[in-house]
Amino acid sequence: MNRIWSWLALSLGLVYFFLPLIATVEFSLKMRRGEYSFDAYRKVLEDPRFQETFSYSVVMALFTIAFGVLLVVPTAYWVRLKLPRLRPAVEFVTLLPLVIPAIVVVFGYIRLYNTSSWLPLTGSATGTNLLLMFGYAMLSLPYMYRAVDTGLRTIDVATLTEAAQSLGAGWITILARVILPNVLIAVLSGAFLTFAIVIGEFTMAALLNRPAFGPYLQLMGANRAYEPAALAVIAFAVTWACMGLIQLITRFSKHTKAAR
Repeated sequence: MNRIWSWLALSLGLVYFFLPLIATVEFSLKMRRGEYSFDAYRKVLEDPRFQETFSYSVVMALFTIAFGVLLVVPTAYWVRLKLPRLRPAVEFVTLLPLVIPAIVVVFGYIRLYNTSSWLPLTGSATGTNLLLMFGYAMLSLPYMYRAVDTGLRTIDVATLTEAAQSLGAGWITILARVILPNVLIAVLSGAFLTFAIVIGEFTMAALLNRPAFGPYLQLMGANRAYEPAALAVIAFAVTWACMGLIQLITRFSKHTKAAR
């Protein structure tokens, strides 16, 4: 009886999840009256604004991932190795982006870094892009930090550090050539989640007036009928591709370790 209820709950969950997706996909294919076609997808992919905004978000995602790795890996490593008592405080700080709305953060950015402040980042495109990257890094911090911290739990950080130091390695060498390769799968998991967050983020990019994919998706939704559905399917596919890559890399890592 318990098995029947389990399968029933799973079936209801799958219907609840996939039925809206199927309806969206079907609607996106109905741009040509009386038949299914990929006209909406063709128009979206040929739109110069789509190419510009999607390329911009991809580049911002790559910069955000690089910045996040440089920030999180040394911090998580140092907390685990030297400052274990500060771990609850650090974990609390990394969880704050989940409870502080992005609109509050971006308004704080605008107030603090406007053209009349001591650091006028919003006065130039480069400065605003830098500010947006910091905002994206903040939004992805809970996921990146937890992924890296979980990876560090699976290795003996103290022993690896002592072994590297006995061979004359400095801290940068230890991080780059010892710690990072051992937590690379965890870092990639956090990186793919960061990529998915940046691609779909709207609030910060819109209020900072940056040509990102999220505001473009909202603009299309307000002015078109079929193209927004196609964009939603594309965004969904990108997100699930990132999740699938995480699973593939994790399985490949497990098989590699088992073979060794």
